[in-house]
Amino acid sequence: MEEKNAPDSAEIQTSKDMLKALRQEFAVFGDFKPLAIGIDKQLMALRPDFSKKLLRPAMGLHTRSIPYLKSLQSAEVRFNLDGSPADPVSPAQRELASQTLREHFKARADKHKAEKAQQAAAAAAVAAEQERLRKLTELAEKFGRK
Repeated sequence: MEEKNAPDSAEIQTSKDMLKALRQEFAVFGDFKPLAIGIDKQLMALRPDFSKKLLRPAMGLHTRSIPYLKSLQSAEVRFNLDGSPADPVSPAQRELASQTLREHFKARADKHKAEKAQQAAAAAAVAAEQERLRKLTELAEKFGRK
C-alpha cells in the first residue's frame, strides 16, 4: 500500500471528501484500478475511523466514474488496497462497464443535441421577432401621419 498524506477522518464531511481522501491515500483509487470485490471491508479494517455512511456513496461515485469504467472495461484483474492482484475481471463485468460507458456517452450526446436544438429554436424566435418588428416599423412609416 502506498500511503500518502493520510487525511484526518474529522476533515471528511461529505462523500466527495471521502473519495478525495481515498484517492490521496490509496494508489488503487488514485490510479482508477479495478477494485477487489469487498474492498470496503479491507478499507474499514485498515481505517476504522472512516465513516461507513460516507464510504458507500464515495465508492459509488468512484466506481461509476468514467476513468474507472474505462479502466475496468479493458482490465484482466482487480486489485486490493495494497495494489496486489485480487480476483480476475469477468467478461460480463467488462461488458457491463462498456455498456455503462456507451449509455453515458449516448445520454450526453442526446443532451447536447437537445441543448443545440433549444438554442437554435431560441435564435429562430429572436430572428422572427426582429423581422416582425422590422415589418411593423415599415408599415408605421408607410401609413403613419406625415
